[in-house]
Amino acid sequence: MFEKIAAYVANQMDIPAEDITRDTTFESLGIDSLDMVEMVMDLEQEIGVELELEEKLATVGELVDFVESKAD
Repeated sequence: MFEKIAAYVANQMDIPAEDITRDTTFESLGIDSLDMVEMVMDLEQEIGVELELEEKLATVGELVDFVESKAD
């Protein structure tokens, strides 16, 4: 799941996917809360799971863990 999310974020931000780690913060990438909502909506369509953000996620790793918990 990390690879898929990292590739998506890299594509959206026009940066190399290898620059993204689990500890990469969305703030460091310039991703704000509106961008985050759009990203989650795209991920919902891509993986076919409804994701409802209950809390603010700060890092790519937190997003990966969140998506994995909802996909189970």
